[in-house]
Amino acid sequence: MTDYGIRGMHLAYDLLGDWSALVLVDAVPDRGAPGTLHVFEVEHETLSARSGLDAHAMDPAAVFAGLTALGGSAPRTVVVGCEVAVVEDGIGLSAPVAAAVPAAARMVEDVLAVLRAQPAAEGV
Repeated sequence: MTDYGIRGMHLAYDLLGDWSALVLVDAVPDRGAPGTLHVFEVEHETLSARSGLDAHAMDPAAVFAGLTALGGSAPRTVVVGCEVAVVEDGIGLSAPVAAAVPAAARMVEDVLAVLRAQPAAEGV
């Protein structure tokens, strides 16, 4: 496990290796229930990166675009995301997001177990 923070290009370079899967843990937009967890598989074909690559951006579309520009291809990618409560700059997690951390950790463990048990062609 590695925390890339805002170092998206470092992740792109690391993905040049032989990886069968990637699990991203991140914030997802608030849909009215901060702290709600979502698990979904990324459809790389439908992602579109913003114009211009930012070496410090951690936007997954930009990371995968950078990977493609480097000659690599994205592995099967699963996101464990938590709906945000606050998007302003600051330190720390909001109460609903902090309360979701133990369940998110269990979700990551569950996703890893499924990925280890399934061939790449099957869904999560």
